[in-house]
Amino acid sequence: MADYKGVFNSILGNNTSSDYWTAFLIFGGLFIFFKLFDSYFIYVLKKAAKKTKSTWDDVIIDFLEGISWPFFAYLAFYFAAVSLELPQIISSISWYILLIFLIYYAAKGLINISNHSFDKYKEKRNKQGKEGESMISVMKFILKLIIWSIALLMLLSNFGINITPLIASAGVAGIAIGLALQNVLGDLFSAFAIYFDKPIEEGDFIIIGNDMGVVKNIGIKTTRLEALGGQELVVSNSELTSIRINNYKKMNKRRVVFSFGVEYKTSVAQLKKIKKIVEKIINELEGADLDRVHFKDFGDSSLNFEVVYYVGTADYNKYMNIQEEMNLKIKEQVEKLGVGFAFPSRTIYMDK
Repeated sequence: MADYKGVFNSILGNNTSSDYWTAFLIFGGLFIFFKLFDSYFIYVLKKAAKKTKSTWDDVIIDFLEGISWPFFAYLAFYFAAVSLELPQIISSISWYILLIFLIYYAAKGLINISNHSFDKYKEKRNKQGKEGESMISVMKFILKLIIWSIALLMLLSNFGINITPLIASAGVAGIAIGLALQNVLGDLFSAFAIYFDKPIEEGDFIIIGNDMGVVKNIGIKTTRLEALGGQELVVSNSELTSIRINNYKKMNKRRVVFSFGVEYKTSVAQLKKIKKIVEKIINELEGADLDRVHFKDFGDSSLNFEVVYYVGTADYNKYMNIQEEMNLKIKEQVEKLGVGFAFPSRTIYMDK
């Protein structure tokens, strides 16, 4: 019997019955308090948060709601156990379990904060008519990975494990992986460069070399375009950051230059009238802003005019509608003047 009593005392420590009753009351009181907090207090806070415009209080409430009842039960148990005189090994184990809970929920809280920050940033971009959801998802994932990695290292460090060799090994492994995946990592960093520097964004119409299309998705490794023919064009991010890109969505207005030619038999008076006709047509067209109209040169088969005007939009369809209407009116008015448009021709003179 004495041996059993010794084992019992070695496990539970030298505590009186009143100590155990005190610990039991601490456990019961804290458990009831945490239960009320988990149900009633959070409900009150949630009701109050609905009346505020800020969304950060919603993040805090979501975090508190995400804390499971085992944590509250163990927290009550831990504070009750602290009031007792327990063996060192039991105290250490109970502290390590609490530490796991604390680091886990601290990491979850940081992830909730970062996710909410990214969501607000995405919402702001959407209000501005900008895309970028794919890159925001990538950054969420990377930050989440970093937070969990730091949490794991903190946990190992508190367990008494020397993490310096682990960090050094991770550094060496990182260099090896970086060398093996340098193309992939190059595309990844290029993706971040594209996202933060913003040479292009989702929805932009761009021309790269002989290819053109609308940017549909900026991913980790590649950017996908919808070409004019409807097919998908996949371009590596590193290529996009190393070549010249014509981005037509960034245009505030489009400068248009076009030419037309009339027959050589057109008189000087008619040439002067044609210039005034074209100027009038452009000035009366909505959306077109005249720059200049000139009788430019004597071509091989025609007298050539050059016209320059601006369209106050980057929309290609609107520009083409304006150009089409302009062409029809110019042809109508020039023909009314009795002047014909020139076409490639050759006159042969023969000596007798």
